[in-house]
Amino acid sequence: MSGGAPLHGIDLRRVEEIGLNALQTQRQMFYDGWLLRVSPGKAKRARSVNAHFGSSLPLAQKIPYCERIYAERGLPALFRMTPFVQPSGLEEELAARGYRSFEDTLVQVGRLDGPPEAPSVPGVDFVTPSPADFAEAVGELQQSSAEQRAALLERVAHTPLTTRAMIAVADGQPVGTGTVMLEDGFAGIYSMVTAPALRSRGIASGILAALLGWAWERGAAHAYLQVSADNHGAISVYRRFGFVDAYTYHYRGRPDECH
Repeated sequence: MSGGAPLHGIDLRRVEEIGLNALQTQRQMFYDGWLLRVSPGKAKRARSVNAHFGSSLPLAQKIPYCERIYAERGLPALFRMTPFVQPSGLEEELAARGYRSFEDTLVQVGRLDGPPEAPSVPGVDFVTPSPADFAEAVGELQQSSAEQRAALLERVAHTPLTTRAMIAVADGQPVGTGTVMLEDGFAGIYSMVTAPALRSRGIASGILAALLGWAWERGAAHAYLQVSADNHGAISVYRRFGFVDAYTYHYRGRPDECH
């Protein structure tokens, strides 16, 4: 689907804006309409340039400025490239400067007409954790550093959005996580992680069903999520819940910084 085209009456540019709100961090700044996020977490969305809200200065000035901001913080200069970037010539300019495209990601949306049916997952309990316990569980499953776990905790603990987090627990250990964030009738699904040894057991489906049901009870009419284009297992789960592709984005980084 082309950028900006409606999907079932949904303004996709608004979906992108809501997604930016859902991943707010205290470590961010605006520069001539671009949102620069410098959180040292694992999520690239929280440590990249989001050129979404307009642009008036020349790219020859803006790109080196961004590079300096990230270098000063020990982070790679990553640019998140959606169909809505401004100015429209940013992609070509970055390519001319040697920035490579990597990590294609799907943004999927779906209608919430009622609470999804939750599967039965024997031996697994689904619990609502504190922000600290949630950040620690995600970090354990993703094998994140202490700095990355602290960055995630900062975001989930201080978000201005109504939020619900969930952990799947088996034998006293976290085996899955997920969270939902509400804004303007949309439910954003984030931090969906399942222990590799327990995938295809219904854990992700159980978390997703619970989060979407909770969101629907609070008036959400649509849901959205972001998933790597090569994560075929997760995509198959999301399609069973009615999610469809709305648009894609990718990152651009210098050859030695595409990570």
